[in-house]
Amino acid sequence: MTTFLLATGSVHVTAAAADYLQDRLDPGADDEIVVVAVRDPDAPSRDAGDAVNVARSRLAAFAPTTETREGEPAAELLAAVDEHDPDELVVGPHRGTDDSDGVGSTAAELFARVDRPVVVVPLP
Repeated sequence: MTTFLLATGSVHVTAAAADYLQDRLDPGADDEIVVVAVRDPDAPSRDAGDAVNVARSRLAAFAPTTETREGEPAAELLAAVDEHDPDELVVGPHRGTDDSDGVGSTAAELFARVDRPVVVVPLP
């Protein structure tokens, strides 16, 4: 069994991660998906809730566990990694907004501090 933690804060990241996971998972397998959406104080308040809704619909065949957290994204995601002990962390390169480019500060901090594979999914 493989546990994936999908770290998100936007529908764009969630949709890209769902595409990645749907290509890798078999609905009959014992794999687990934990979706952790973080309400970033600098982002619109609906983003995290919408991201969870996208995960529930796009990954319904895999029955993901979902949770929404509030606070600084990197700190909340690191806490989620400690709590859920995933085998793989799936993230977007940045928040997924039009003005973002390259790898954002949250993804960079996760790369530096997580001791397991971190997959960065490309955004459209």
